[in-house]
Amino acid sequence: MKLFYSPTSPYARKVRMLAIEKGLDGSIETVTLDVSKPTRALLATNPLGKVPALLLDNGEALFDSPVICRYLDSLAAPALIPPTGWQQWEVLRWEALADGMTDAAYNLVMEQRSRPEHERSPQTMARWAAEITRTLHYIETRLESLGDKLTLAHIALGAALGYLDFRLPQLLQESGCTQVTGWYEEFRQRPAMQATQPG
Repeated sequence: MKLFYSPTSPYARKVRMLAIEKGLDGSIETVTLDVSKPTRALLATNPLGKVPALLLDNGEALFDSPVICRYLDSLAAPALIPPTGWQQWEVLRWEALADGMTDAAYNLVMEQRSRPEHERSPQTMARWAAEITRTLHYIETRLESLGDKLTLAHIALGAALGYLDFRLPQLLQESGCTQVTGWYEEFRQRPAMQATQPG
């Protein structure tokens, strides 16, 4: 398998972390690229030109991090997505929440980085910042429901908080969500987090 990724992509980081936690990283060739200059190989794998994109050994391709995570999770034990029952939906809900917060953070970062200041929308940027802060407060009150056993929920949240820490650290620190930041400080010590630090 071949994984196209950008080292700063939080979505690709989620996939890479899951692969490491599952012991699959040795069977995946990683191809680092700049998504602002998509290669012919990436576009042949994902016509959207986005990462992560996973090219399978049979020539088929998977893209979008939730799809890739589900595929990789199906390849080896232990399952990081519970196969049935409410626990499955809870893990997938956590992933959706973490990915949604990442979407808002990514949009805010891109607005700041790609537009001159006079072309930016302060109202839109404030809305994205509010989404992030509101979500952090939501997580603060529900963190215990994550549990201690590692799942995709933990990985998705770790990737999302890692992106905030990397690109928008002030929002994370000024949120006042001490349980969230405490959880992140502990989770970031995992080898999979250390091995996939953006930069």
